[in-house]
Amino acid sequence: MKKILYALLFVAGGLVSCTSNPATPAAGAAPSKDSVIALAKAAFVYAMPIALMDMTEKAATNTVKPATNGDLMAPINQLVIATQFPNAKFRTVVRPNADTYYHNGFLDLTADALVLTVPNTNGRYYLLPMLDAYGNVFSSPGKRTTGTLADTFLITGPKWTGTVPAGMKEIKAPTNMVWLLGRIQVNSAADGIKVVIPIEKKINITPLGSWGKPYTAPDGKLDSLLPKEGPNAQLYAMSIDKFFNYVNNLMAANPPPAMDSAALTKFATIGVGPGLKFDLSSFDTATQAALSAIPKMVVDYINDLFTKGNLNPPVNNWSVAYKGFGNYGTNYDLRAIVCYAGLGANLPEDAVYPSSAKDSAGNPYNGANKYVLHFDKGKTPPVNGFWSLTMYNNEGYFIDNPINRYAIGNRNPLKYNADSSVDLYFQVKSPGKDKENNWLPCPAGPFNLMLRMYWPKDEFLQGNWTPPAVVKVN
Repeated sequence: MKKILYALLFVAGGLVSCTSNPATPAAGAAPSKDSVIALAKAAFVYAMPIALMDMTEKAATNTVKPATNGDLMAPINQLVIATQFPNAKFRTVVRPNADTYYHNGFLDLTADALVLTVPNTNGRYYLLPMLDAYGNVFSSPGKRTTGTLADTFLITGPKWTGTVPAGMKEIKAPTNMVWLLGRIQVNSAADGIKVVIPIEKKINITPLGSWGKPYTAPDGKLDSLLPKEGPNAQLYAMSIDKFFNYVNNLMAANPPPAMDSAALTKFATIGVGPGLKFDLSSFDTATQAALSAIPKMVVDYINDLFTKGNLNPPVNNWSVAYKGFGNYGTNYDLRAIVCYAGLGANLPEDAVYPSSAKDSAGNPYNGANKYVLHFDKGKTPPVNGFWSLTMYNNEGYFIDNPINRYAIGNRNPLKYNADSSVDLYFQVKSPGKDKENNWLPCPAGPFNLMLRMYWPKDEFLQGNWTPPAVVKVN
């Protein structure tokens, strides 16, 4: 991973972040074209996450009431809960999960702190990660960090200086924009109805000023002019001057952390920074043309990185990228790549997602074949929470199958072998009644796999466990 990220800094068509130390023009000196382009590339990479966060917020809050149709939309400072798993017809997001129900909401802490109440989950695994405007997870209440007893948290903005009421635990947000993207374990449809939904309905957000009083959340407002395209498509199509002035305003409302000051001092020389004005016309024609090419160039490079599978070397033909995810510090390249590929990434301590598109021989998966994934005794994915394997088609969606099973893992009644090892079967037709508990049906054509590990143990995080290869069998 590190080698590839460092390589990105020096590839002419790739990412060039401030970690590559683009030169800052001397005082009074006109910056050279190369200097301007290097700074602009670095500034674009730096600001991608806050733009994607804002675009996502606008789309997710463009509703009058929290959605009840499966969409994860709710007005600002309100939560929406999922009450069922997606099925094979679901196309809202790629690689949906069949493990947890989501509770989702964007928060604005400008006017008031917010009270988050969580009920006793009676030992049930849950996770309430909160991301700042730059895509960093700054707090992650849940079973791993705060336990499963009832809790009351006070989420405060960076300038809030009030008194935390007794019985509340303060969570200080570094920016006024916050994304809460929670998850709670669901073992089956019946478990979801009987146990999980009643818990979800008791997870609430209330403004501090209304705490302890009768409170009804206000209706949201609809924006009919909101772009229909997703955030990534909007980013790709945005002109460089529009982008920089857009993020300049976002950074003014959500000031960057002090550790970014060195980068921002450099960016300011070309008019990029909180509250600044970027003027494309102030550069000569050749420089303007080069600047205008940056958004497409950077995004194309990231897309190519993932298309060719070059983000990190596979292990047993599993891509196991997680180091540095969720809280990026000044690694702006990694932050941009991860936020573009999967905004809302968790901390590795909370969840990791190894993925595989090839069998042990290096051949792409195809339902014309049969496959087995074998775990030796005591070598199933090491987790404190739970694990599952999910199958997708090459577009990243669930695959319709006769038993409506989209994921399999240790929540299932798996049948173990006599030596306490376990085999999972990936094939079109049933492997036989005695093996059906361990069967994840696949399509007739291509597919790929994702292993989800919730609250992975140190054995994985320290590199002492990797998923075994999936083997094609006769």
